[in-house]
Amino acid sequence: MLLHPTLERLQQLRLPGMARALQEQLQQPDIAALSFEERLALLLEREATERENRRLKTRLKQAKLRQQAAVEDIDYRTARGLDKALMARLATGQWLAEHLNVLITGPTGVGKSYLACALANQACRLGYTARYRRLPRLLEELGIARADGRYSKLLAELAKTDLLVLDDWGLTPMNNEQRRDLLEILDDRCTTRSTLVTSQLPLEHWHEYLADPTLADAILDRLVHAAYKLTLRGESLRRRTSKLTQETLAP
Repeated sequence: MLLHPTLERLQQLRLPGMARALQEQLQQPDIAALSFEERLALLLEREATERENRRLKTRLKQAKLRQQAAVEDIDYRTARGLDKALMARLATGQWLAEHLNVLITGPTGVGKSYLACALANQACRLGYTARYRRLPRLLEELGIARADGRYSKLLAELAKTDLLVLDDWGLTPMNNEQRRDLLEILDDRCTTRSTLVTSQLPLEHWHEYLADPTLADAILDRLVHAAYKLTLRGESLRRRTSKLTQETLAP
């Protein structure tokens, strides 16, 4: 077998996974026991796996998640009102296929951002695109984009993302222009994409936070009615970790 030309041709055809798998097969003394069809199936499976791994790596890089989080690592032992059955349902990704939203509220430090990043990570693993953005910073960026001509392009990028995570909703007040920007974002996504929001503000205070009654009605109508709602409670996990560290270090 002329191995070198075959490997070169596989590389030229952009089949590096098959090339590596072929090299590995030839180093296995019992490979001849497999039929041609079986060996070819293994080569194809390796190529498919490596391609999907590359695509996943790209999706995770583009998502720019704030934390390395996974649904398998979510802590259910700490009492914070987290519904394990609901999280298992969300982990299937069906809500993404149905273009539903997720709203996570609760006091600071109870793990809202971690849950958001874990669900975004899971979305990437299921083949969806995701973007993590802190809402205050995103609204500032939209204001800058409007001034330098990137506004429409940025809105288009957000609109085509399967899952948009808006962290820290309600952390800073919004002016009228920012409220309209938020409406534009959510209007582009309504019934076509999914949005995940985290906030320290209880859901019943969101209308008051948005201040303008007309815009608030329009924004919340596009976000709240087709959404899973997770309300967390309890002490800050960061504070608990700090106490544990102090106790460990105490003489």
